[in-house]
Amino acid sequence: MRYAPPGLCVNDFALLRDEDGTYAVLHLQGPWTAEFDHLRMETSYGRATSTDLVGWQPQGTAFGVGLPGRFDQQAVWTMHPVRHGGGMAMFYTGVSGLTAGGWPLQSVGLAYSDRTDGTGWRRHGTGPLLEADPRWYRTGERMGWRDPFVVRDDETDGWVMVVCASDASLPVEVSGCVAWATSDDLEHWTVHPPLVSPGDVDELECPVLERLDDGSWLLLGSIGATRGFESWTAPSLRGPWTRRGPLGPTGSYAPRIIAAPDGSRVVLHTTPRQVGLSDSGERCRGMLAQPKSLVVRGDSAPRLEWWPGLDDWLGEETDRPALHAVGDLDVTGPVEITLRARTDEGERPALVVGCDGKNLWVTGPDGHRLGETVLTEPATTLRILTIGEYVEVYADGVFALTTLCYSGRPASWTAVTDGRTRTIPVRPIRLPDPDRDDASAVWPGP
Repeated sequence: MRYAPPGLCVNDFALLRDEDGTYAVLHLQGPWTAEFDHLRMETSYGRATSTDLVGWQPQGTAFGVGLPGRFDQQAVWTMHPVRHGGGMAMFYTGVSGLTAGGWPLQSVGLAYSDRTDGTGWRRHGTGPLLEADPRWYRTGERMGWRDPFVVRDDETDGWVMVVCASDASLPVEVSGCVAWATSDDLEHWTVHPPLVSPGDVDELECPVLERLDDGSWLLLGSIGATRGFESWTAPSLRGPWTRRGPLGPTGSYAPRIIAAPDGSRVVLHTTPRQVGLSDSGERCRGMLAQPKSLVVRGDSAPRLEWWPGLDDWLGEETDRPALHAVGDLDVTGPVEITLRARTDEGERPALVVGCDGKNLWVTGPDGHRLGETVLTEPATTLRILTIGEYVEVYADGVFALTTLCYSGRPASWTAVTDGRTRTIPVRPIRLPDPDRDDASAVWPGP
């Protein structure tokens, strides 16, 4: 249902699907710590496999830093593999070291594999494939040149790469942009001025391009300041690009799009964890969350909805307390849904989800506000998912809020509307690996 490698946390990732339908995820990995040093702790890619995008099996490390003196000697960051011939080409971020001011020096490298399962990589040459062009992009201090994503060009027989960069024409605090480059052969690239430069974004990380059924394009980008991701659409890769606003709520980050086993488009993303496994713990690198359906209809803004593929993991409705569950209710006015758990001090609230129309929020067992959002329209239905410490709320089927709550006990659900209390039946979640005892397992509670 979620995934993190044993003893480690997940950061940015890439998704692959092999000929036999097996999925693989390549991901940055690092230890549980609030003091995260991304130069010393993101030095390799983990790999895991799945047949359904829900249950993941760790398969060890698949790629690491380069030899001393090379452009990727210090760290390897976000990657993107694409099919090439009978194997794959992987574009990835290499970090050689720090500037005098302590900023990571970033460039893009290339590796090939004769396989399609995310293993067997060999580097192309000893230097970077692509570097920031100072005519348009900041280099050196406060630079950005990472998170490459490559697709087929829609105007030529070649390729287009987008990169997280820093627009040299803007103040650094709002210089986050998507750079782009073109190539005929994947090895020789021409850099162009920014493809998208909003002018109000600090960092526009992990850009993703997806060609839609009508031939138009969708761009997703993660916004550093808000810790969420937004969407843009365009009739062609060269634009014009129209900003569509947030697609995922704060806390969801670094999205990737892939075809699910049922053929539908889904988005997977990361979500944070907290050091010490407590509501007061510092946030750290996180885990891979379960898929959401990507819905793009006509000229409407894209949105993420509940993916029906998860329904097979839900049990029959029950009124009994459940540790991991999904609950649904209709909303006819202001409502508070309380999950009550038995403790040594008696039955106490473990989690409260409130909605007064457009305002949606979650509070923890001590009444502390854990997360909130403002809906574009008043909600008529809510779906709440709790699995371990992870909480999601869907408003009228749309993914609206995510947070963490470390109450960790089986809970009964009740809703209060207009002073009346009623029990909410829930569907318990069946876990893919209920007996696995490592950091990728669901946190069992205190």
